[in-house]
Amino acid sequence: MRMIACLFALCATPAAAWDVSLGPICVLEDQQSEVAVTLTHDPEGPIYSITITTPTPWPEGPVFTIAFIGDNPLRITTNQHVLSDDNRAVTVVDRGFGNVLNGMEFNETAIASLAGREVPFDLSAVDAPMQPFRTCTPQPVAQVRMDITHG
Repeated sequence: MRMIACLFALCATPAAAWDVSLGPICVLEDQQSEVAVTLTHDPEGPIYSITITTPTPWPEGPVFTIAFIGDNPLRITTNQHVLSDDNRAVTVVDRGFGNVLNGMEFNETAIASLAGREVPFDLSAVDAPMQPFRTCTPQPVAQVRMDITHG
C-alpha cells in the first residue's frame, strides 16, 4: 500500500515542462515549483533576456551568477542584472546568449545566485523546445482588417 501511495505522489509531482512561443519576440519558459524561468529573444535586435522569478524577493547584490551543472559545467557572472520593483524577479539582458543557451541545453540543473541566495532550477526537459528558440526568426505580427461603416 505504501508503494502505491509513493507512486501516486510521484505522478502528482509536476514535471518540468519548458514551452516555446514563436512570434515577433520568441519566448522559452518554464514554471517550476518555486521558480519561473523566462528567456526572450528579439531576433531583430538581436537581444536576449533571462528572468528568474521566485515567490520571495531576491536580495540586492553587485554580482549575479548562474552556474550550470551537468556534463558541460559552466559558470557565468554579470553585474548587468536588474531587479523588478518587488525584487521577486532578476533579469539579465544581452546581445549574445550562446553560453547561457549552451549551459541550459547541455546540462541538467542551473543554480542562479545573488548576494548569497541560491535558486536551483531543472533543465532536464529543455532540449526539444530549445531548438526552435535558438533558430527564432522574426515572425509577422497578425494584421487585423476592420471595415467601419457609418450608418
